[in-house]
Amino acid sequence: MNQKILKLENLLRFHTVFRQLHSLGQRRMLAQWNHVFSSAYPVWTAQLCIRPWQTDRLIGAALSQYRLLVTKKEERSQKSQLFSTKSKKEVEVWIGMTIEELARAMKKDVDHVYGALMNTAIDIDSLEAHSHLDEVWIKEVVKKAGMKLKWSKLKQDKVRENKDAVRRPQADPALLTPRSPVVTIMGHVDHGKTTLLDKLRKTQVAAMEAGGITQHIGAFLVSLPSGEKITFLDTPGHAAFSAMRARGAQVTDIVVLVVAADDGVMKQTVESIQHAKDAQVPVVLAINKCDKAEADPEKVKKELLAYDVVCEDYGGDVQAVHISALTGDNLMALAEATIALAEMLELKADPTGPVEGTVIESFTDKGRGPVTTAIIQRGTLRKGSILVAGKSWAKVRLMFDENGKTIHEACPSMPVGIVGWRDLPSAGDEILEVESEPRARAVVDWRKYEREQEKNKEDLKIIEEKRKEHQEAHQKAREKYGNMHWKERSFLKYQEKKEQKHLKSKEKEEGDSHILPIIIKGDVDGSVEAIVNIMDTYDASHECKLELVHFGVGDVSENDVNLAETFCGVIYGFNVNAGNVIQKSAAKKGVKIKLHKIIYHLIEDLQEELSSRLPCTVQEYPIGEASILATFSVTEGKKKVPVAGCRVQKGQLEKQKKFKLIRNGDVIWKGSLTSLKHHKDDVSVIKTGMDCGLSLSEEKIEFKVGDEIVCYEEKEVPAKTSWDPGF
Repeated sequence: MNQKILKLENLLRFHTVFRQLHSLGQRRMLAQWNHVFSSAYPVWTAQLCIRPWQTDRLIGAALSQYRLLVTKKEERSQKSQLFSTKSKKEVEVWIGMTIEELARAMKKDVDHVYGALMNTAIDIDSLEAHSHLDEVWIKEVVKKAGMKLKWSKLKQDKVRENKDAVRRPQADPALLTPRSPVVTIMGHVDHGKTTLLDKLRKTQVAAMEAGGITQHIGAFLVSLPSGEKITFLDTPGHAAFSAMRARGAQVTDIVVLVVAADDGVMKQTVESIQHAKDAQVPVVLAINKCDKAEADPEKVKKELLAYDVVCEDYGGDVQAVHISALTGDNLMALAEATIALAEMLELKADPTGPVEGTVIESFTDKGRGPVTTAIIQRGTLRKGSILVAGKSWAKVRLMFDENGKTIHEACPSMPVGIVGWRDLPSAGDEILEVESEPRARAVVDWRKYEREQEKNKEDLKIIEEKRKEHQEAHQKAREKYGNMHWKERSFLKYQEKKEQKHLKSKEKEEGDSHILPIIIKGDVDGSVEAIVNIMDTYDASHECKLELVHFGVGDVSENDVNLAETFCGVIYGFNVNAGNVIQKSAAKKGVKIKLHKIIYHLIEDLQEELSSRLPCTVQEYPIGEASILATFSVTEGKKKVPVAGCRVQKGQLEKQKKFKLIRNGDVIWKGSLTSLKHHKDDVSVIKTGMDCGLSLSEEKIEFKVGDEIVCYEEKEVPAKTSWDPGF
């Protein structure tokens, strides 16, 4: 305001000076004319003389009035601005909200949001109503709408109180009591691990396993003649069960590494050694099948030196016991070596207080519901205890041992089956006892909430990456069309969209046949985990996309069939059943159900199914070969046709088949013949050693002496997937 008034004052002063100079000039003129007009016009002369003080007075009054008006106008605008600020509408927003949600919060149409985002760096064409907006664009839209921003209370949710359950601090050494060792039997497939355990337990576990191959973790408490007890974990040796072996090593005290004396160190043997090292667990070496004629225990010991497993015979600290699991030779020596190592480790645990343990295996039983096999590591488990594992909790209704016998309590190092879970926990989950059911629910809710928050962060990261990609694409498009006329630009965009639409529809048609949706059902959680891990190794998506629609534990259900029908998928079951009603329903709906008892049979079946989805490959099978000895041309009507004089070197040339011309190892032409002659006669077949003349369907091709002509036929061959799961 002050600047405006100063400008006006300067202007008025300039005007005043000008008026004064003008009046001064008038006075001089009057002085000259006074002698002429003074007597005749005295009044007129007086009126012509303008007094400067009258002008200054007039200007001063005008200036004061202007100052008053400007001040009032400015006060009025300040009041209106203050009023408009107070009346701004608040919009509650949050990070990652969609366009539709923002429009709803502002009580505007979706088009209003699109309009506010025009002429910004964001690509409008890529946005949908459900597209998530970044914080920058939310602020921009609200600002342009003339509204006030208010962030919702998401930050308060982030500092939500941690309700998780954790392990107790280490117990007082005075409270610790001796416990039985937990021993994991590890090694390569078919090296005799389960047979060894059978002899120790005097049972026939191996006979019950499909194909004689262990496919689950078995937890057993074995009582030795000396009175000591050992908990044995029998892990699968098959390549598919790497995660199970790692889990077995993490809950164990001692690893018994079984190596066949006639087979030596194999792939899963090395993997088992690595698991033991990672878990920092001592190893006892059991060299099995020493009763065989081709057995060579010393060779096994030497091979293990390469993997830092040094036996006592070679100056190391690893005990090596030569055994025969089949005949039972020297098994007591192995048990004594294990007990001796356990005594050296001085294994102790606290049997008091809340229970701590680990889920070894989990499955769904028809009569009992979700069931887990667990190893208790601290405390004593009793009926009625409230447990939490992963995102599930249980009130223990029933406990049983490896023989199915009901037990009333489970001490540290003891394997136990637990019934009473609300949901099925995952194998490897930590088991913790809590004081009440509400506390258990709070722990599970917190863990679910934490997982949800992690997922939201991952989603926002992906959204940000996509936004950057769209922004870069939009920038490139703007640079591409920047210098074009709007009509030319519109036409090119229309052509591109039309082409993209055609390509997308074509890709969709091809893609439907090149996608294999599958549903996996297994008897226990560990088996499903193993199969899913194998799916993760799939690397042939360029041939056929493999989609894991659903996986779970239990028999094939009607829901699985409905899901497979919806996605046009295949159901694979491992060690599970599908009732007659389910199979009839699947047959009616055209859904394949493939059940297997051995894991590598399931994988082979899956590979065959993937191969069946691939288009057949066309392969060329040569029928005959000929070399060009001379070239000449023949006149046919008004044109000259190039002809090659050939001699058949191998096989025969058949006119109806396909031919290719090879020069210096490169194929320069493929097609059919227009003529094939022997001397002057048209023939359909020329055999080995015969001369012939031939002309091609393409007249522009020139022959050269030394070129080769190959006659071949094409056959469609079923394609085979390139995916190799590694076993």
